[in-house]
Amino acid sequence: MCGIVGYTGQRQAYPIVLKGLKRLEYRGYDSSGVALLKDKHLKVFKKKGKVAELEESLIGTDIDANIGIGHTRWATHGEPSDRNAHPHTSKSGRIAMIHNGIIENYALIKQDLLKKGYSFTSDTDTEVLLNFIEDIQTNNDCTVEEALRIALKRVTGAYCILLIEQDNPDTIIAARKGSPLVIGIGKGEHFLASDASPIIEYTKEVVYVNDYELAIVKPDELVLKNLGNEKVTPFVTKLDMDLAAIEKGGYDHFMIKEIFEQPSTIFDCLRGRLDVKEGSIKMSGVDDNIEQLLNANRIMIIACGTSWHAGLVAEYIIEELCRIPVEVEYASEFRYRNPIVNKGDVIIAISQSGETADTIVALEKAKENGAFIFGVVNAVGSSIARISNAGAYTHAGPEIGVASTKAFTGQLAVLMMVALNIAKHKKTISQEKYDGLIKELQLVPEKVDAILKNADEIKAIAEKYKDASDFLFLGRGYNFPIALEGALKLKEISYIHAEGYPAAEMKHGPIALVDETLPVVFIATNDAYHEKIVSNMQEIKARKGRIISIITEGDSISKELSEDAFAIPATDEIIAPLLTVIPLQLLSYYVGTAKGIDVDKPRNLAKSVTVE
Repeated sequence: MCGIVGYTGQRQAYPIVLKGLKRLEYRGYDSSGVALLKDKHLKVFKKKGKVAELEESLIGTDIDANIGIGHTRWATHGEPSDRNAHPHTSKSGRIAMIHNGIIENYALIKQDLLKKGYSFTSDTDTEVLLNFIEDIQTNNDCTVEEALRIALKRVTGAYCILLIEQDNPDTIIAARKGSPLVIGIGKGEHFLASDASPIIEYTKEVVYVNDYELAIVKPDELVLKNLGNEKVTPFVTKLDMDLAAIEKGGYDHFMIKEIFEQPSTIFDCLRGRLDVKEGSIKMSGVDDNIEQLLNANRIMIIACGTSWHAGLVAEYIIEELCRIPVEVEYASEFRYRNPIVNKGDVIIAISQSGETADTIVALEKAKENGAFIFGVVNAVGSSIARISNAGAYTHAGPEIGVASTKAFTGQLAVLMMVALNIAKHKKTISQEKYDGLIKELQLVPEKVDAILKNADEIKAIAEKYKDASDFLFLGRGYNFPIALEGALKLKEISYIHAEGYPAAEMKHGPIALVDETLPVVFIATNDAYHEKIVSNMQEIKARKGRIISIITEGDSISKELSEDAFAIPATDEIIAPLLTVIPLQLLSYYVGTAKGIDVDKPRNLAKSVTVE
């Protein structure tokens, strides 16, 4: 989770590191800090709270330095506080370090260090690892680089580490396993960060560091090594990202900006792949591996959070169109049980960041058993993209808001195209149905735009229900996972308790919650389930529940049953999730802002979950 930034070069380091931390706050914002090094003098500043509080605390402070590292924290070991904030310094004060990840065996290491007379000023695993490194250096009379290499062979867990040392006043030493690290290459300078957003305005040439690699970074030199001290040739990649994509662009929050970007991001996802005139979908990740996909014994979809909801939608679509059995698994559960995975199974891994720790471990486990891995990710060059045998990028662009919006619809669009492509090759779909679906898919950006033009209707609904203590979201068929997603968004952004259920299941328990104070959101579009869901609406209405419905334009029946209704354009029920989720995203945003919550940085959450 946490965000890390580093700079070494001829410029002032502090402004670069600080700006980078602000761009990485979506990864954590419990506390932040910087370490600056000049003339072998190490200065460390850290503060509980958001980066702006650190910035304010340093007004008038001497921050002159050409090398620095910075950290914005999502707390794991130790509560958010000044003393638990990074960077941490070693016992001697010679080394400062920042860390993203979890060292699982830190307690045993700490016990050994305590016996040797070490004391600790924080509750973090990071301070333990740092002093372990210094202890190795002292006892072996070796360099910090060598001590780090030895230490990392003896720790278990995930890490991305940056450290600076008084005796190496222009060098940042970095290491990575399981947590991302990208290095930007400039002229006589280098930039380090958890992702490319702090780097993009300075250079477009980057190196993605692999697991079990160390980077020794000087202003005019970048050396990569493995843990065996063998040099590794850096692979330089060009960033395909614009600075404007990571700025708010006049919007109050990144979340609303990203919701309103969806007509263009879905278009970008479809562009170059879907061709209605030719009646084709071209996806190299599918086309080049079509036999593997056609002959799959089954498809297992592995994901977490919002991506798991996208996987549930995909399960309905793939089984309907391709007639291949599909299972959807939480990566966090899959990795710890003993699943049956065989050669011939296809694993679809879905992740916005491509760095979700549980998903990565689950994939490695499945790959060992001979499964074919197909990645659906947004972040180019990410760990999951590199682990996968094949895959497809969603092309949603950087998503800064913690709550996933445009990345989710990008995932849905990709998964729908994958299913349609397989179904056509497998001949499990008629030509007429295929042609109709790709035409409907092409119209989605236009229809999403039409929904967004009526966003004020959702804003008015949000104002009306913002003080509710609970919500219930109900849907059926393809829209059941969207009910789950709507409930998740509201929980994340407004802190209101919300539950998503299949509409028919509410009679098996949740209906006990219904009274005149409970808002019940129905996704009630015109589809094969419409008559059934109207009956469910009647059941809620009979118990005085307050019905909010997402309906198809022209549906007077559902509208009459609802206290409030929002109409969306008609489309095929398979494509409908791409439309029905939009008003639910808006609802969560407007409820959250009406309650005065910072929706881009909801409490206790981080964007990229790179730890268990």
